[in-house]
Amino acid sequence: MCTVDLPEHLNAATVLVDSHLQQGRADKPAILCGDATVTYRDLSKAINRFGNVLLNLDTRMEERIAIIMPDCPECVYAFFGAMKIGAVAIPTNTLLMPTDYEYLLNDSRSRVLVIHSCLLERIEPIRTQLKYLKHVIVVGEPPQGDDLAFNDLMDVASEALEAADTSKDDSAFWLYSSGTTGFPKGTIHLHHDMIVEADLYAQETVGVAESDVSFSVAKLFFAYGLGNGLYFPLRTGGTTVLLPDRPAPKTVYEVIDRYQPTVFYGVPTSYAGLLYLAEQEGRTSLGRVRMCISAGEPLPKVLYDKWLDRFGVEIYDGIGSTEILHIFISNRPGHVKPGSTGQIVPGYEAKIIDEEGHEVGVGEVGALLIKGESVAGSYWNKHEQTKETFRGAWINTHDKFHVDEDGYYWYAGRTDDMMKVSGLAVWPTDVESILANHDAVLESGVVGVQDKEGLIKPRAYIVLKDKNAASDELVKELQTFVKTTALPHKYPRSIIFVDELPKTATGKIKRYKLRQMAEAEG
Repeated sequence: MCTVDLPEHLNAATVLVDSHLQQGRADKPAILCGDATVTYRDLSKAINRFGNVLLNLDTRMEERIAIIMPDCPECVYAFFGAMKIGAVAIPTNTLLMPTDYEYLLNDSRSRVLVIHSCLLERIEPIRTQLKYLKHVIVVGEPPQGDDLAFNDLMDVASEALEAADTSKDDSAFWLYSSGTTGFPKGTIHLHHDMIVEADLYAQETVGVAESDVSFSVAKLFFAYGLGNGLYFPLRTGGTTVLLPDRPAPKTVYEVIDRYQPTVFYGVPTSYAGLLYLAEQEGRTSLGRVRMCISAGEPLPKVLYDKWLDRFGVEIYDGIGSTEILHIFISNRPGHVKPGSTGQIVPGYEAKIIDEEGHEVGVGEVGALLIKGESVAGSYWNKHEQTKETFRGAWINTHDKFHVDEDGYYWYAGRTDDMMKVSGLAVWPTDVESILANHDAVLESGVVGVQDKEGLIKPRAYIVLKDKNAASDELVKELQTFVKTTALPHKYPRSIIFVDELPKTATGKIKRYKLRQMAEAEG
């Protein structure tokens, strides 16, 4: 079995950044963002400065540093600066609501928050409820009140910093993953995890190299994006392109044309959008892109085929998770079965089990369990969920798969009701609880339905209080209601009004019946 040999004592910031100064890459671009070019020397100095900023604020080892930032160099400085002094960085989704931030900041007991000025309005309503937060550091526009200016703090901080004496098994960063209850879970990752994933997947499996320029549409606060856009290129001594803005198809093509990346990371929804625009504009070139990676949701074979036919570049589909940090099953150069998720990444082990815990045979569907060195140790402050997911050396992915005679894994759905929409988790109960707050809705049931591209989108079956109120205008109103109450990707793309929902004797929605209805309706 492929393994990664690491010393007992290491600091991820030193391994992923400082090592390149000794290896002759000090003047090589590490980050490209807008008009900015950050060399490995620049990056090392900025990380040291921010580490000293935190030390000057009396930050201690293992204290949490929350980061609510668009993808930009300052986000990277904060991430590794915290890690270098032995604190714990928490890259946080920039698309959340104030109540979500209240939960995350209090649950993590974050002592310092690093936030961009364009996102400050998200935390203003909840400031007085943040029980553990001591300092707010603002990037961008000059801050107000007691908030601290990032640039001012950096200007007076030293460029010299000795890394904390961390072990490979010390906490380095947390990533919050979605949960069935609506409350995300803090997934604890260690200093060695990024190095393991970069070596086993990025280098050994798909062949990311020092000469590569990487660009990811998935943001750094996602586990997928963090590898794509940060520690994969840094581990190999390559270059990453960061995009602070929303990765709309037109913007993505502008980035590809300007920076000429060689490795592109997307999700099926982004590939579908890029393909549509290319068809509209007659585009057939991706510049220097030699390899495309996909994860987040299954990549339909039809989308793979259309992409390859238009651009002549393969998409290597795979599956990863926040708990395992990145991809652990993947297609790869020379070994692609379109429609499959690929083969196990060397260094990881997989088994598929039935409901009694017994391994199933080839072609039989069961729950997928994974073992590997990048797997998180636990969820923070979530004992019951930890027991459900982490099973000794194995982790329950809560995904259903079957494996064929060639060792390729084929996705067969979730062991629970979660669906992946645009690569993001959507729980039907979350959408149903929002719809229940609308005056016109008596009850609803939500399931995932494939669109014409083979991608999963939410469909809501709704029982109205007044059945005569059903109309196209009400459909639009309900969709807008969900969009403005929750994250936009959660809104039901289609709504069907019904007289009643199929239920069990105990009153639970028979979701499989709704899926059958959806399949019949198309």
